[in-house]
Amino acid sequence: MNAPAVSAKPKNILYFDLETQKSADEVGGWDKIREMRMSLGVTYNSARQEYKIYTEKEVDNLLNDLQRADLVVGFNNLRFDYEVLHYYTVFDLRQLPTLDLLVDLQAKLQHRLSLDAVATATLGVEKTAEGLQAIQWFRQGKLMDIAEYCCYDVKITRLVHEFGANHKQLFYKNRFGNTLTVSVDWGI
Repeated sequence: MNAPAVSAKPKNILYFDLETQKSADEVGGWDKIREMRMSLGVTYNSARQEYKIYTEKEVDNLLNDLQRADLVVGFNNLRFDYEVLHYYTVFDLRQLPTLDLLVDLQAKLQHRLSLDAVATATLGVEKTAEGLQAIQWFRQGKLMDIAEYCCYDVKITRLVHEFGANHKQLFYKNRFGNTLTVSVDWGI
């Protein structure tokens, strides 16, 4: 008689994005990213298959969840999102197991791509707004608008990552409007 198969615990991939309270211009430039402060952060936990929204008051919960993840996946999270969070912690978040899709794609292509350029060509979906709009919403107290936008960005990031992991390539539009491919090696 065979023992029942034991299913492996799903890998805890945490997809992550955040929005800020202030723009780079308002804080004195891109070298002061942490001064932009988080307005709202969103994660998607692949093991629990659920989204979670964090306000600035809940930033410690976000930091704990990031540290518990087997892998944090984001788009420009090493340079931007983690740097914003460094305002709230002395822990160097760059030590976390992280896949920054932008950094990986930039290393392969030798130029930066927007999440929108990849998502539109690969999945046929577009972002619903941009970061400056989210700052305006923050000033207007429209946290639900920020949450919806940020959740959608996290979903796009997850879908791009999953597509790349499954198909070993992504598509993107270059500045001339041509659709090109890039190979990726993102096992899940």
